[in-house]
Amino acid sequence: MDLRRLRILLELARLGSMRAVAEEMGVTTSTVSQQIALLAHEAGTALIEPVGRRIRLTPAGRRLAGHAVTILAAVDAARLDLDPDAEPAGVLRVAGFATAVRRSLLPIVAELAVSHPAVRIRIHEHEPFEAFDLLATDAVDLALTYDYNLAPGAFDPTLQARALWSVPWSLGAPAAASPAAFADFRDHDWIVNSRNTADEDVVRTVAALAGFEPRIVHRVDSLDLVQELIVAGLGVALLPADERVRAGVRLVELTDPEVRLRSYAVTRRGRSGWAPLALVVNRLATPPPRPGTTPRPAG
Repeated sequence: MDLRRLRILLELARLGSMRAVAEEMGVTTSTVSQQIALLAHEAGTALIEPVGRRIRLTPAGRRLAGHAVTILAAVDAARLDLDPDAEPAGVLRVAGFATAVRRSLLPIVAELAVSHPAVRIRIHEHEPFEAFDLLATDAVDLALTYDYNLAPGAFDPTLQARALWSVPWSLGAPAAASPAAFADFRDHDWIVNSRNTADEDVVRTVAALAGFEPRIVHRVDSLDLVQELIVAGLGVALLPADERVRAGVRLVELTDPEVRLRSYAVTRRGRSGWAPLALVVNRLATPPPRPGTTPRPAG
């Protein structure tokens, strides 16, 4: 099968329309249609079917698109093997949580604009479970994800994870509150993330160890909004221990047990040899010191 046609099929699976594929690849819509027809002839089966005025992949088309991911990755790896000194070039698609994008990725983007201008990075802000789905469908090349030491994430065998950095977390409470330990907040309302259950799992775990069940009332994605709710007296929540909090919020240290957020660079297994991806992952694993900045896991 023609590799270019497989790439077109893969883009069609990702974008959903021939016009979008044509715009993405810089060709005409008729060229896309012709190439898909030729690929169907090579495969010996229909790859697309009409749905009203649109088209979609047939079951065979979806299966072939899945194979195309592996085939094209193997071809890319072979080319790298034949030319290991090739200059990194291409578009790298990254899905990540806001902290990692702000703390780790943006400095690299600025650096690569000077040192490797042929590498272009597209950034999508997503929670870990969303990023994993995007990796599975080949919609992104790299996922920046996180978990907590008390709520460890599980990585699919098809994925390869590289640990990056970790930061301690504390309990954020109103500045006027007198309690000094986690257990002292048993009668308070609690605020957790609205897009990921990891911090809620941590809250429930630590609360169980302290002998109570937390009353989860508010679910908020933005840490700025979390702090506003704390100032308004609407509850308490987990916050980064090294984050500068606004007036009206104080941090209660968590030590028994300690709570830590851990970050990862995650790729599909077998893809790490692609030069732009290897370049960025290696930069992420050895980030330059950035005094005065603080990580934030969402919003």
